[in-house]
Amino acid sequence: MKLQALRGATTSLSNSVEAIEKAVSELVSELVNRNELDPSQIVSMTFSVTKDLDACFPAAIARKQPGWEKVALLDCQQMFVEGDLANCIRILAHVWMPEGANPKHTYLGEANKLRPDR
Repeated sequence: MKLQALRGATTSLSNSVEAIEKAVSELVSELVNRNELDPSQIVSMTFSVTKDLDACFPAAIARKQPGWEKVALLDCQQMFVEGDLANCIRILAHVWMPEGANPKHTYLGEANKLRPDR
């Protein structure tokens, strides 16, 4: 197994607990599914959010995933840059993947504009 960094991002429809919860759950599930991850392979995940999202902590939402009791989770605010994508949630995950596996970074919603190469 090799330690890999996975990136991803999505957007929330609004600054509400429900909208952020839906966006985070979808992003985490998609990242796990695309990379065929078991919770035991996930070492840590850092969430950053744009300053317009402050209704809840994304890590608290991810912590509800079955088997994630040992995953280190962290929230932080994304650096503000004029013209940045609004209502954006980004993730950086460190995971153990089989040697030679191709990491699949996950950009959903309006965040797919951040990485048109993906």
